Amino acid sequence: MANMNLRPLDDRIVVEPVEAEETTAGGIVLPDSAREKPQRGTVVAVGPGKMLDSGNRGELSVTVGDVVIYGKYGGSNIEVDGREMKILRESDILAKVL
Repeated sequence: MANMNLRPLDDRIVVEPVEAEETTAGGIVLPDSAREKPQRGTVVAVGPGKMLDSGNRGELSVTVGDVVIYGKYGGSNIEVDGREMKILRESDILAKVL
């Protein structure tokens, strides 16, 4: 993964979505409009953690390189260096793939 010139704030996480399947199990090629939105991606950057009332920062449960599953409509879509990315809050992440 190339160096990224993007640093998310607080409990935000930058994820590079895995591309949606282009063909079905039966071999039918799907047009872009019929593909499901990806809900899985690789974490490429993490923020420092949410500021707690105590003045300390909360520790995030994901790190760069983790593969995560997130809600279908969560986060904001952005483009960085020609690549589609998603900025999510830690609470938008549903699971970590082990």
